[in-house]
This record gives sequence, C-alpha cells and structure tokens, in this order.
Amino acid sequence: MEIKEMLYEGKAKQVFATEDPEIVMVHYKDDATAFNGLKKGTITGKGVINNQVTNFMMQKLEQAGVPTHFVQELNERDTLVKKVQIVPLEVIIRNISAGSFAKRFGVEEGIVFENPTIEYSYKNDDLGDPMINTAQALALKLATPAEIETIRTMAFKVNEVMKTFFAEVGVDLVDFKLEFGRLSDGTIVLADEISPDTCRFWDSKTHEKLDKDRFRRDLGGVEDAYVEMRRRIFGA
Repeated sequence: MEIKEMLYEGKAKQVFATEDPEIVMVHYKDDATAFNGLKKGTITGKGVINNQVTNFMMQKLEQAGVPTHFVQELNERDTLVKKVQIVPLEVIIRNISAGSFAKRFGVEEGIVFENPTIEYSYKNDDLGDPMINTAQALALKLATPAEIETIRTMAFKVNEVMKTFFAEVGVDLVDFKLEFGRLSDGTIVLADEISPDTCRFWDSKTHEKLDKDRFRRDLGGVEDAYVEMRRRIFGA
C-alpha cells in the first residue's frame, strides 16, 4: 500500500495517509515524554516494543469482542490502522492505587481495589488534560450519551481481558489509559495504543515497575523494563 504525506505527529507516534482514505499508517518513535511534555527523552527501542505489544493486545481484544482500529502490522515500527476521529476523552481504568490517584487522594500506592475505578480526562494538551466528568463531557459535546456508555462498557471489558492475560505472565495491571475513535460511519472502536507507555505494569511478586514510571521517576533500567514486558508477553 502506498504511503503518502504525514497527517499528524504526536509525542510518541507519526500518522501517515495512505492510498486508502479509510486507512492510515502509524509509525512508532523512541521519543519519550512525561508530565504533559515537560520531561523529554529517548527510550531506545521503545517504538518497536510499543508497536508489537499494541498490535498483539489489539488482536487479543478483537478476539474477545472489543472492536479496534487495528488492520495490519507492516514491520517493527509501522502498522496500518483504520482512520478514526479520536473522541477527546482519555479513559483511565485503575485496579490498584498508584501515580496521580495516590497523590490526589493522599493514599499509599499498592492498595488493591475491590472494583476497578474509571475516570476521564479532557484530551487537550494546552489545558494539561484536565479531569472531566460525564456531565461536563456532555455539556462540551465531546461525545453523546450513547457513545460515553459504549466507551465505558468497552473500557471495563478491556480491563477484564487484560487483567486476566497479564496475571498469567506474572504482571499486575495497575492502571492504564485508553483512547477511542469514531470510524467514518460513527462506530466507536478502541484506538491509540496499549503499551508500557500507557499502562502501569508491576511484577506480581516483587512489584518492580515494568513501565514508563521508570522514566518518569528516574528509576533507571527503563529500556530493560520495556524489553522485559515484551519477553513476558511473547514468551521469548
């Protein structure tokens, strides 16, 4: 498939048009950012791992009945996906207290919730992606009531599938961020990525962090953590 002009460049990915107006190509970079872009760096090999992990998880979720934008992995860094209009709501599911949740509510990290929590943030870099509730999202016409309910249902389904899978490879799925998009016919599908950039992964026994928190918190061993997550997922 012919790859055409770049449509968009974000913190971690580039998106290119193709000869098919309904399909775009995503290129994964090694660039790393944290704290809404205030901290910047490079995680060598991150783009390859995030591309492969994302595509693996998207296909697993498709098999479980969650529609996604995934089409075809082209190579280590490039993947074809369905073109979507991103719903400007970041969806955060939490199974264990960590990060901003622990800080915001003054609790320690590592509290296992009886039921997962869900929260939304308004996807807007200029505003720092502020937290937003359903009523506010409706007031701003970011999504319809039906779309928000679909997104909520799909997000919890994603959590069920991923928690089970990662438990089998010795990893606790602490929390994660999802993004959803509309296809040209309005259908809501899971989009963006699922990777150590967007999820908190802890080793089930040692609680060692195996995700971008190692970059955020200057813990060292960042590349090793990403490689270890790929090893856990693919078994090699």
